[in-house]
Amino acid sequence: MPFDGSSLLAHQNKPDGYMCVSCAWAKPAKTHPLEFCENGAKATAWEVTHRRADRAFFEGHTLTELEGWHDHDLEEQGRLTHPMRWDAATDKYVPVSWEGAFEEIAREFRALSPKEVEFYTSGRASLETAYMYQLFARMYGSNNLPDCSNMCHESSSVGLPESIGASVGTAVLSDFQNCDCIFYIAQNVGTSSPRLLHDLQDAVERGVKVVAINPLHERGLERFINPQAPSQMLTGKETKIASSYYQVKNGGDIAAIFGISKALIEADDLLKSYGIRRVAGDDAKAKDPSDAAMVAFAASIAAADKKHVLDHDFIKEHTAGFEEFAAAARNHSWDELERVSGLTRDQMVEAAKTYAHSDAVMMVYGMGLTQHVMGVQNVHMVANLALLRGNIGKPGANICAVRGHSNVQGQRTVGITEKPGLVPLDKLAELYEFEPPRWTGHTTIDACKAILAGEIKAFIGLGGNFIRAIPETEAMEAAWRKIRLTVNIATKLNRSHIIHGEIAYLLPCLGRIEVDEQASGPQAVSMESSVAHFHGSRGRAKPASSELLSEPAIVAGLAQATLQGSGKAPWKEWVSDYSKVRDAIEQTYPETFKDFNKRLFQPGGFARPLPARERKWVTSNKKANFITPGFLFPTFDVETSATDVLHLTTLRSNDQFNTTVYGYSDRFRGIEGTRWVVFMNPIDIERLGLVEGNAVDLITAINDGRDRRIAGLRIVTYGIPEGTCAAYYPEANPLFPLDHHDPKAKTPGYKLLPVHVRRAAEFAKE
Repeated sequence: MPFDGSSLLAHQNKPDGYMCVSCAWAKPAKTHPLEFCENGAKATAWEVTHRRADRAFFEGHTLTELEGWHDHDLEEQGRLTHPMRWDAATDKYVPVSWEGAFEEIAREFRALSPKEVEFYTSGRASLETAYMYQLFARMYGSNNLPDCSNMCHESSSVGLPESIGASVGTAVLSDFQNCDCIFYIAQNVGTSSPRLLHDLQDAVERGVKVVAINPLHERGLERFINPQAPSQMLTGKETKIASSYYQVKNGGDIAAIFGISKALIEADDLLKSYGIRRVAGDDAKAKDPSDAAMVAFAASIAAADKKHVLDHDFIKEHTAGFEEFAAAARNHSWDELERVSGLTRDQMVEAAKTYAHSDAVMMVYGMGLTQHVMGVQNVHMVANLALLRGNIGKPGANICAVRGHSNVQGQRTVGITEKPGLVPLDKLAELYEFEPPRWTGHTTIDACKAILAGEIKAFIGLGGNFIRAIPETEAMEAAWRKIRLTVNIATKLNRSHIIHGEIAYLLPCLGRIEVDEQASGPQAVSMESSVAHFHGSRGRAKPASSELLSEPAIVAGLAQATLQGSGKAPWKEWVSDYSKVRDAIEQTYPETFKDFNKRLFQPGGFARPLPARERKWVTSNKKANFITPGFLFPTFDVETSATDVLHLTTLRSNDQFNTTVYGYSDRFRGIEGTRWVVFMNPIDIERLGLVEGNAVDLITAINDGRDRRIAGLRIVTYGIPEGTCAAYYPEANPLFPLDHHDPKAKTPGYKLLPVHVRRAAEFAKE
């Protein structure tokens, strides 16, 4: 019997329940009574709402009118109920049959070159849907498979393989029980993945030190009241999470990690020069008082009867590139590292000392490192820090790249990628009797550039809110209207459905939480968590409409209509029974998905094989690599005489998930009723002749001949490093140039952009 309302939450993230539709944190084998966080509860409520964006709603509103609505108000209309086609005469979405929609979309596809079509994927689709979707795209002839990973953790997908030979983090949940220290870098656990707080709290309560490195002081990293612990809820007693909190400047992570590495390497040099017994004696006393902290650090290692700070055996056996990296660390001056990082020398030495006195250290990081123009180098530096003391591939010591969306990592695992070299194309050709395209497709940034150039004629989105998530918003919306065909598979209305092509379809699908009844009975789906474990998910809610199709059914319907029998994929059988899709996934990826159906609901999930967890390095030289960044901070083409330039970072509130805004309350930062604010350091506010509450315009300061601005943001005084400011994502996206991305990963640099801050005449938005 389908469940409804709050009773659903008892099954959220449970072994036989449904996987949360928001963040990608794992389902543990031993669960808490209620295994969800505030954002997870909001995501569930948002999906099973009784509100409906039905025929009557669309009859009452033109798309031109809806363009003026806030994003929150569009999604708050509730679940989509019927397949719709835009009618140019009335400027409204009107109902259409599923068969009619599939046939016209297929007819448009067949009239185009495969290189003119983009197959975009958000992070919510299941492994089964993603596998079918990428196969449809490739059987059609396209490798244009941009996805939301391009906009978040692509820097990890590029940087980690170069460093350790794995495209994802190596950590597992048990590492939180086996570590004695966690370096928590550039990830706001309180707003982005609150369920991880359980693991952090458990670790802290058994004495694990948490070293937080982040531009802003975030509530979740500082203290935590567990809503499932009566003693804390009744008494207000909090768990202090971070034992040390280092407020790094925006974009200063490379310098900060270089400083910590420099301290480790130079303390090791001292031990090597003076020996264990003499390092604390007169021979090693600092001639310069500023060196006292370093000598004390080395002496503390000697007092612990250790010969080295670094793990030289591990470095010698398992790594390459250490000497170049060590030389670079030694050569960076402390003055330079302090200026760029925003940390003092003593702070960086203190962090190094904590690290050196720990035996099993986890490196946890998020999009604060990856969404940069130097995102890949940031990831390299995290790996470098781990390699210095052998903190990869042993219990409690691994890298954890915290993914945001619920299956963004898994979709890549089953073929959602523009890079043909990452997909077993020969196997697909053998299984389905077709010749896959071998050319490199479009990333999200490439897709945007092709749309601006008028080279893309059709765009199909499997979930997500593409037009809101991307940079260069104003120009992209104008170009979007010139696309011949736009198709969106979705559960709720968003701006990407309102800004549309010449022909536009809105195809509503079942949500993951809903019962998915097919010919063989109720179906289950699967996804991959941030710690690279696969989990089954079984919907329990009543579907929002009898007219909804599942995502696999929609993909299969489009594929059958478009391909007209070419190839050998059993689309109809797959829709009837998703276990047959999982069999196909196992055939395609036999090592990764061995016994897929048998292990689907294994408590705790089953692990994706990652050789780096066993210290086997799948790199070109079969070693883990120290990779030395060529710079500490990027160079921007900014007017040098400008005195009103700050470095902007974007952030999320606790009342949103990605582009979905649940409400206008950011209680962790004290913001109510609006998102149209800019957070600034009080010194910068005074220096620019402003006061808290003033309205200001933010203007992109990069000189590329284009005027990008957002107007009328209210100043909020906040504990953010001097020289930086922060505004909400996606509201600040119009400021970001399309070319402002990591050169290798092409991840948009949403965490670092120079902007002018100038007084506005009045608020432009509320």
